[in-house]
Parts: sequence; structure tokens; C-alpha cells
Amino acid sequence: MVAGLASAGEGGWVDAHLHYVDFMQQSDGSEAMLAAMDEAGVEDAWLFGLPVVKKWQQDAPRRPRYYLGDEAPLYYYSATDDIVAGAVRDLPEDQRRRLAPFISGFNPTDMNAARHVQALIERYPGLWRGIGEVITRHDDLTALTAGETARANHPALMKVYRLAARHDLPVLLHSNLTSLREETPIYLGELEDALRSNPDTRFVLAHAGTSGGVEKRQAPLATLNEIIRALLERYDNLYVDLSWSVREHYLIKDGEPRAAWVALIEDHPDRFVLGSDVVGHFDSIGAILGEYRPLLDALPKPVADKLRAENARALLPERGAVAED
Repeated sequence: MVAGLASAGEGGWVDAHLHYVDFMQQSDGSEAMLAAMDEAGVEDAWLFGLPVVKKWQQDAPRRPRYYLGDEAPLYYYSATDDIVAGAVRDLPEDQRRRLAPFISGFNPTDMNAARHVQALIERYPGLWRGIGEVITRHDDLTALTAGETARANHPALMKVYRLAARHDLPVLLHSNLTSLREETPIYLGELEDALRSNPDTRFVLAHAGTSGGVEKRQAPLATLNEIIRALLERYDNLYVDLSWSVREHYLIKDGEPRAAWVALIEDHPDRFVLGSDVVGHFDSIGAILGEYRPLLDALPKPVADKLRAENARALLPERGAVAED
């Protein structure tokens, strides 16, 4: 276990944001993933593919390694779910139980999306424990993804949300609150429409509605804490993932947790989860999760335990989804 990651008397972590593949749909593999989880003290994980893949254009001087590697587009890649399913099903039962696979490989602007999700449930009955990461508004990734722009309240996704509710599957939704150029939450209405229209669907807002590309171009959204507080108080079906950009730009500054976020988590202790958000390469899981230590140390132990693991476990259905009668 990584030193300092878990103290005596604490349980292990649940990584609630772990991608099995990268943006080229490649992975270090399940053996490397489980070894990294063990080293980091991660007992269980929510496991996703990635719903898009980067195109390698014929005139590219080299094969891209990341979605920002060149100007080539990305496109939706349904095989990502079969990659995840195969990796999980090949594991021994004791290791398989540690992983909660999510369905992500569908086009969120395709009115067939819910049918695609249902087909995955029928193809792998009892395997899937959630849906996501569903990528809608996402700075440069949105601009590079071929086709219609995805949004949280797209009619195709509304059908997916209703299907998720019927199967008791949480939905991890990436929906930026603002764009690369605007300093106000111009996309908040899309998110609220999805939440309001689907009260029986449990949503987990990835990165608290932020992404690193936005913060690199402008100051962090000054009202984010207030917005998240208002959303949590307004919508009982909303939960918040604190991975990636929200940790880097909002939660912790110079090694100290921000008081407003500590207070928000204490006021809503059942509504937040943590994750590494690594993509296909797993050596950094322990280091990333270790960066949350100041936040966890600032919280009462029962609240810290919920944030580190208990909330992520509670959000999952007891059994994987099976075909509807």
C-alpha cells in the first residue's frame, strides 16, 4: 500500500472513476490494473471504457497517443464495452467481484442509444452495474468529436436515463457547466433539465461539472461551490464525482483543502465520490488518490469514510443488470 494513502484503522478505497482503456482503446491490461489497485489500497473500482477513439489519419507524421495529439477527429467506438466485458469476464471470481463495469460505448446523440445499451445488457446479463462515463460538453474533446454535439438533455440521452432508472443503474455524466470561452455556467440549464426530467435516475456529475481544458484557458468558475450546493439541495438524484480537474483547481490549494468545499461535503456527506480518472495506464492511481489526503484529513472520520469508499459502494445496484421481461 502506498505510504500515507490509508492510515491505520481505515478501510480501503473505491476508485469511482477508472477507465480500462485510453483514447486509442489500448490498456496496460487487467493484471497491471489490479496490481496498481492493490499497491494503492484500492479494494474496488467502477470500471469504464472510453466512448470515443482517436482517428489515425493517413497524413499524420506519427500515430497519436492522446486525443489532443493532433487535429484528427474522434469518433464513437462501441467496441469499448466488449473490451471491458472481456477483460472482466476473464478474471477469477474473487478479482471480478472488485470491479463494477459500466456501459459507455454509445453515441449520446443517436436516438438508438438506449437500444444499444439494452443490447449490451442482454449480451452480458448480470455484468453491468452502471452507465458512463457519458461524455457531453467537454471542452476540446467536444470540438474534436465527429458529428452532432452531445448535451446532457439530448432526447437520445433522455431515453438512456429512463432505461438506467428501470435497471437501477447510476449514470456517470460528464457535462461541463461552461465552455472554453465563457466565464458563466451557460450549460447549467441542460444539466438541470436532465435532472428534473429523470427523478428516478441517479446521476453522478463527473468532475463536478468541470474539465481541465476550461481551467487552462480561463480562471476557475468562481461560483462552482455555490452551484453544486444549490444543485444538491434541489435534486435528490444528483451525486458528485470529485476527480481530475475539480481536485486540481477547486478542492485543494497549496496542500490545504478549501474550507467551502469541506463544509459542502460535511453538509452532504452521502453525495460525493472520489476517483483517479486514469485512462488505460494505471501506475499513477496511488499518487493521484494520495492527493486527496488533505481533504480527507480535514473531514470527520465518518464523512471521510463515506467519501473514500462507502458512497461509491452504496450507489451501485446489488446485482448487475439483466434483460427486462
